[in-house]
Amino acid sequence: MLDDDKGSDERRRAVLAAIAPGTALRDGLERILRGYTGGLIVLGYDRTVAEICTGGFTLDVEFSATRLRELAKMDGAIVLDHAGSRIVRAAVHLVPDPAIPTEESGTRHRTAQRVAKQTSLPVIAISKSMRIIALYLDGKRYVLEDSAAILSKANQALAALERYKKRLDEVSGTLSALEIEDHVTVRDVAVVIQRLEMVRRIAGEIEEYVVELGTDGRLLSLQLDELVAGVDTDREQIVRDYLPDPPASTGSPASSGPPARHPRSFTDAMHELDELSSADLLDLVKVAHVLGHSGVGTLDAPVSPRGFRLLAKVPRLPRAIVDRLVDHFGGLQKLLAASTDDLQAVGGVGEARARSVREGLSRLADATILDRYL
Repeated sequence: MLDDDKGSDERRRAVLAAIAPGTALRDGLERILRGYTGGLIVLGYDRTVAEICTGGFTLDVEFSATRLRELAKMDGAIVLDHAGSRIVRAAVHLVPDPAIPTEESGTRHRTAQRVAKQTSLPVIAISKSMRIIALYLDGKRYVLEDSAAILSKANQALAALERYKKRLDEVSGTLSALEIEDHVTVRDVAVVIQRLEMVRRIAGEIEEYVVELGTDGRLLSLQLDELVAGVDTDREQIVRDYLPDPPASTGSPASSGPPARHPRSFTDAMHELDELSSADLLDLVKVAHVLGHSGVGTLDAPVSPRGFRLLAKVPRLPRAIVDRLVDHFGGLQKLLAASTDDLQAVGGVGEARARSVREGLSRLADATILDRYL
């Protein structure tokens, strides 16, 4: 079911991108809207579509916005190929199965919804009276807004994202200092995970706006990329750092924190974080439970990181070497106490790299503590 939802989401994004501002198809749709003629357009042609088409005529000509506009002046629907690059048929009467349920009231929109359900293809209905463009896909209806309205919503979401990202940076810095001092509790970890998830979810909403905006969303996309850079990586590293008692197949040592009553794999934890509802995300106990920490007094229980997150901040240190270092030392405190000779005992870590790791960890520790107390 989850794979189906993911596939449906990707399909929806692909269709929205194909009809976003700046595309030839969107230009044609807006020409129809401005011409007050209305229209019904099927995005794809196969045997099922052919069976419900009556009348009209076959064209099979290259698509253009002006052709779409002129053909929409006639009664009947227009059928494009799957790529939207050719106009296959025009002025056709669509006769979908009347038994298919629909919530729409207007004839054009009822037909559009039924055709979309029967053919599993995207269908667009342009309302002459309501002056809206509606997309029917996978049983759902999406109203396409103009760029100005979408940009207004996107800018509000971007402002919220900036505030949440600032708070995330603060709690992440606090966690780093606590890790150096070995004073981390489950609560500290849950707060950072909570903020990471909030930032990711707001970013996901903005990504939807970027898709709908098409070429008008390029600046918004750049701002979004800058704000969320590294967020997904940080999320993975924190889960790897604090997931207690992982399966032996991961090759990761057991955490020095309290034993977990609900041990789970890294993949399970990441999946459950994705599935947390907005209400559950506000509950730190439930966030901690996803990581495998549960029981009375869970949030105040001490935990120690394995060191994935801090080692990832050392410049030019390959992930394979990070994994070996964590496997060898078993925890951040031992890594911080390790000498250059100790580091060289790890496979693949030569003298130069050991010195780089030692100096990198020392600089990070000093900078983190200074940022916390100054």
